[in-house]
Amino acid sequence: MTASILNELQQAAEQNLVDIEHAKDQGRGAIGFYCLYSPTEMAVAANAIPLPLCGTRNDPVAVAEETLPRNLCPLIKSSYGFGVAGTCPYFQFSDVIIGDTTCDGKKKMFELLGRHKPTHVLQLPQGCESESSLPLWRGELDRFKEIVETHTEVQITDQRLRDAISLMNRERQARKNLMDVNRVKPAPLRGSTLIEVLFKVGFLADKEKGIALMEKVTAMAKDGVFRDDPESASTRKRILLTGVPVGVGSDKVIKIVEQCGGDVVAFENCSGYKQAFQVDEDLSPMEALAKQYLATPCSVMSPNDGRFDLLAEMMEGFSVDGVIDLTWQACHTYNIEAHLVNEMVTETKGIPTLHLETDYAESDTEQLRVRIEAYLEML
Repeated sequence: MTASILNELQQAAEQNLVDIEHAKDQGRGAIGFYCLYSPTEMAVAANAIPLPLCGTRNDPVAVAEETLPRNLCPLIKSSYGFGVAGTCPYFQFSDVIIGDTTCDGKKKMFELLGRHKPTHVLQLPQGCESESSLPLWRGELDRFKEIVETHTEVQITDQRLRDAISLMNRERQARKNLMDVNRVKPAPLRGSTLIEVLFKVGFLADKEKGIALMEKVTAMAKDGVFRDDPESASTRKRILLTGVPVGVGSDKVIKIVEQCGGDVVAFENCSGYKQAFQVDEDLSPMEALAKQYLATPCSVMSPNDGRFDLLAEMMEGFSVDGVIDLTWQACHTYNIEAHLVNEMVTETKGIPTLHLETDYAESDTEQLRVRIEAYLEML
């Protein structure tokens, strides 16, 4: 049964490329997104396909390093390498690229990426708490709306936005429901399975199909279909993974935790629970989008109190035994914030975090394994 649903998911992912190509032939646009801050509702409201583009594999890094410095975040290098090498079909399908100033490396990379594809970068405020932040961000979203309308030749009305918000709220609720199955003990889903499902569904152009697949996996997980080790699962240490985003190809830490006898039961990062929000459907749509997306608790924001509120809720709600804080090399904001995360977790749980700094390569796998094994034993 497990193999059946995962095969169904893989077939949907493969069919998705055909669906997108057909949609493009029919005149629909496609918009590539690199960050959670950019409202995908804007693309949906213009009858365009929103495509996530962040690179999560090591393969394109070598191509990127022909232009970008080696001591740069692997996510940036992977994203750029996929784009310039022509090996990412979703990049090729995109009519315009939307980036955000979530770090200095990204915003400079987007300048180079703009030579290969029309690229627009949203200028984020430095924080989300000052009186000037929300008006500034609302202005950026107004410009974003105009750019999408220009590229798609579709006028984005308030009603179109409301319909898009409603659809994306349903998708995010389905993602949250799926992630929330692991609030019970033992966790019905391994972290590696959960991240695979979330990752592949994120690319589907047919949102209804994606919602249906997540609902199906959620129901199966609640029935215990995905665990063939119910007895040993109850003794595995429950780990919350926080920090940078992960995906298929950059999930080595998740796999090592599982190999060492632990379970990654929850993801606080923007691959996971940071997407578990709802846009207020009672506000005017542009105001609602601006408020909700600006509240994304990313380390680029200073201060970033929302992250610690989310961590506190998740540590309690998912009954975790430990917290692994993952940082990609050269990601300075998450690296510095790791000190505050460790303080907060230590005070709350009485245990330290395990802070890991790595990249997408497999060269440090055994070093990571030694540290993760020791951490799980300490718990």
